[in-house]
Amino acid sequence: MTAQNPHPIVVAVGHDPIDSALAFAAGEASRIGCGLHLVHVVHRVAQGPEAMLVAATDLERAGRQALNGAVERVRDLVPADVPVTSELRVGGVVPTLAEIVADARMIVLQHRDLAHLMRVVTRSVSSGVAAHTRVPVVAVPSGWSPARTHAEQPTVTVGVDVPDRCAEVLRAAAAEAGSRGATLRILHTWSLPSPYEDIVMSRTDDEQWATRAAAEIQQVLDTMGDQLAGVPLEIDARHTDAADALIVASRTTDLLVLGRHDPVIPIGSHLGPVARAVLREASCPVLLADPRPRRRRQSAHRCERAADQS
Repeated sequence: MTAQNPHPIVVAVGHDPIDSALAFAAGEASRIGCGLHLVHVVHRVAQGPEAMLVAATDLERAGRQALNGAVERVRDLVPADVPVTSELRVGGVVPTLAEIVADARMIVLQHRDLAHLMRVVTRSVSSGVAAHTRVPVVAVPSGWSPARTHAEQPTVTVGVDVPDRCAEVLRAAAAEAGSRGATLRILHTWSLPSPYEDIVMSRTDDEQWATRAAAEIQQVLDTMGDQLAGVPLEIDARHTDAADALIVASRTTDLLVLGRHDPVIPIGSHLGPVARAVLREASCPVLLADPRPRRRRQSAHRCERAADQS
């Protein structure tokens, strides 16, 4: 980051086209009034025997070309007064990006539309970065464009798992909805693994469960005060698979907000299977928010730094 471009939106630039990520980031920077910082990380780990024939200077030259091309494209998308900076780094992609975005507003990445088999064997940078940084992470699906937003009735949808532990994620979603003039749709689902699903749910009234869950969510909303001022609300609580419901919701919403897992130790993955599935399949941009209050975030940062130094 530079003094001329503090706390920007960071965009991860690869060798594949990232027009969707650039369009989203440019729209956010223009709307919020902040700068953009584009980053390409040259990853020198060999990917096969042929990689030994590629000189480090060639990798850096290709990375610089990709970065310069992205800068040129994004400058056409933002007003002249929006700062646009760029940076070429060498190292591991995920840890380098996680380091760079420590003081950023968010990081925006584009995930590719891969075949199912390739998704199984391909490591996702979006998932890796989201699992190892505490700033908001937005994964934009390939092929998305601002033209796909629902301008007449903009909507931000937030997935809520455990109502009494969702306050920070709801605050993040409310801020996004408020800044867009959008309706905030709160989606809570429940289901059980087979064979427990049929046994337990046969003894449970779905309507009573939905009413109770909606009331618990409303109790959290009641504590948010002015953060929800002027934001229309919808609470949708139903018995269904969470990942499926969120993926379907992504087809009719402008932004999908999910919370990371809140692990008791500051190592390992902070993403669960629902978030990973949604990152792969969503039709709209997905924002992953930190579920922890600010004090706990700072404490976790200190733990992570101590772990790195040990």
